Amino acid sequence: MMTIDSDAHVIECERTWTYVDAAARELMPRVVSERDGNGAAKTYWMFEGRVHGQTNVGANTPKESRELADVEARLRHMDELEIDVQVLYPSVFLRPLTTRPDVELALAQSYNRWLADIWSQGKNRLRWAVVMPTMSMDATLDEVRRAREHGACAAFSCGIVRDMSLDNPYFYPLYETLSELDMPLCIHAGNHSFLWEDLFATEGGYSRAKLAVVSAFHSLVFHGIPARFPKLRIGFIEAASQWVPGTIHDIARRMEKRTGQPFDRYGVLRQNRLYVTCQTDDDLPYVLKYAGDGNLIVGTDYGHNDTATEIEALRYFKTQGEETAAAISKILDDNARALYGL
Repeated sequence: MMTIDSDAHVIECERTWTYVDAAARELMPRVVSERDGNGAAKTYWMFEGRVHGQTNVGANTPKESRELADVEARLRHMDELEIDVQVLYPSVFLRPLTTRPDVELALAQSYNRWLADIWSQGKNRLRWAVVMPTMSMDATLDEVRRAREHGACAAFSCGIVRDMSLDNPYFYPLYETLSELDMPLCIHAGNHSFLWEDLFATEGGYSRAKLAVVSAFHSLVFHGIPARFPKLRIGFIEAASQWVPGTIHDIARRMEKRTGQPFDRYGVLRQNRLYVTCQTDDDLPYVLKYAGDGNLIVGTDYGHNDTATEIEALRYFKTQGEETAAAISKILDDNARALYGL
């Protein structure tokens, strides 16, 4: 059995933004710093006058590993954690960064080429999710195709993109291309809407980041997007799994009212090729009743320090998980392999 970390991260660093032509260098973010009341230095990324704090950094991961300045160090740490493969998601891209298509494209291109370089050094153990410049669908499709040839195993999105939900027909060409490439769409906690970001700026993070994942699940299933694209796989990443039963119940009640026909509450994930990351403290017997044992996956949130971070999550499932050995094997290996096409 392999052990696959379905949600790990890289922390962007100054090197991230060096993979562009000289003409695009001026579009890259810059680091600014200040000192807090105690005299400690705090650093930020500056994007078009907005600062993004570098606060969600896990101190239980070495700097050279989480920034992937030393790929071998990251692999050694994975060995210590008994992880065979990690799927890497970005950090700074979990929030909206720009309103300019040229800036969005340059940022995505530099990040994606950085990850392709990391993958080339990672002995195929560091797979990754491509960042998409969605203001241009043509550019998005080009990035996805190129990334697929350089180790990417997913297309990264948040549940809200600018002011669109993911059932919007604007995204249909993307779903067609992902289906052709046998590449999943993976919807990670976060959002790509300045409106959504500002609306929930003062709350604790659930509405701003994780609620968008739940909203995307509801809208995609309710509007029949998986049925429209029968080869498309979709992952819902870093929002735990407790919400799955309640969201399915809501969809079922609405569909039954609309169609007058009974709705299968227990086959939604399997029938629609949907996968959800769980956490070790989820009520898995209850969740599995609705999700089935073929559609849950798990990640460590490596590199971060928030409510989803469980650096020992995969080892916990191996040694202390209360589910059957077969169910744990699927969560750690088979299901992740199926979602990401590994």
